[in-house]
Amino acid sequence: MDLRRRLMDLCGAFNAHDLDLIMTYFAEDCILETPRGHDPWGSRFEGKTKVREALASRFQGLPDVVYNNAEHFVDEASGTGISRWFLMGTSVNGTKTEVQGCDLYTFRNGKVIRKDSYWKIVE
Repeated sequence: MDLRRRLMDLCGAFNAHDLDLIMTYFAEDCILETPRGHDPWGSRFEGKTKVREALASRFQGLPDVVYNNAEHFVDEASGTGISRWFLMGTSVNGTKTEVQGCDLYTFRNGKVIRKDSYWKIVE
């Protein structure tokens, strides 16, 4: 499986805001960890239903979000990948967000089992 190609296609699905397509890349037992939350790991969502809800919330909160200048790096042998990007978007209350970040992915049989997101803190 070409994991780099999968990451490129997944990033395209995120930029298209195609939640149905995005979820085809995730395993049923997937985990999503987001940068913000009350725990050291941010917020954690477990299982495809919860991950979908969290991603839908991202698109609702930043309806024009895009991931620009994406770069993708993989280690096929371990089933891991990194996507580095520059996120831009405007919240529903008009606040603009521009931030560099990355996602750490773990794959099993070509499906995402973990997406761990990080981004810079802009002050």
